[in-house]
Amino acid sequence: MAALPLSPAATAAFLSVSTWMRVLHRANPVLAWAGWVHVALLLLALAGLLLDQRLVTGLPVWMKPAKFALSGLLYLWTLAWLLADLPAPAAGAVRLVSTAAALSMVVEMACICTQAARGTTSHYNGATAFDGLVFGLMGLFILVNTLATIWAVYLVWHYQPHGPAGYVWGVRLGLLVFLVGSVLGGVMIRLGQHTVGAPDGGPGLPGLGWSTRAGDLRLAHFLGMHALQALPLLGWALSRWQPRHAGALTWLGAAVYVAAVAALFLQAMRGVPVVRW
Repeated sequence: MAALPLSPAATAAFLSVSTWMRVLHRANPVLAWAGWVHVALLLLALAGLLLDQRLVTGLPVWMKPAKFALSGLLYLWTLAWLLADLPAPAAGAVRLVSTAAALSMVVEMACICTQAARGTTSHYNGATAFDGLVFGLMGLFILVNTLATIWAVYLVWHYQPHGPAGYVWGVRLGLLVFLVGSVLGGVMIRLGQHTVGAPDGGPGLPGLGWSTRAGDLRLAHFLGMHALQALPLLGWALSRWQPRHAGALTWLGAAVYVAAVAALFLQAMRGVPVVRW
């Protein structure tokens, strides 16, 4: 049977994505290939969700690897795209930042998938010497990635990324708020869990697991981390819709975004869930 021809819209979308990926690989092959590793691990985790019925902290054992693979994929490809807008003098530093970020994310995902295959948790797990070693390795590379992010923040503020004012400020502020989100992850490591006011693993939102009985720091962490996508997109959109005021409006949007992260963090630290069921 002959394949059905793609519609003009579908063909244009495919060509656009294909072009985008070719540009991404030329601009930053290290982060591009690390992203494809995450695609493979995401497919592995999705297969695990279908075939493996074990539960960990009340959720399917492969749910965490699936979520982290998707989040890591978005992070790596977004970072590659944002760093590609830096001028040529930053190229050497961009390569080092990219290598550190790619290695950190691949090692973290390897640890998460290893522990999922073993049927146990990857985070805050010191039940055995091996579990402690895995979590310690994750902590080390989380630190490496945080240092790489700090360097990336310096680069986008020291150099002028290509693009209109709103987008440039979106990139700068997005990376800065992403760094704040990373620090919130450090708070969870210090506490030894992500739930405040109850043990980890209680009732949570379907698919996400965010606690519906106590405070949960993962929501503020999630929102802070994905400022990396949200604020550059906001700045880009404002540069198209309100070019004269895009810079100021992007700052305003970032302030609202940070206020939301702070409110969710404080609410979680008080032991109050976002949604109580």
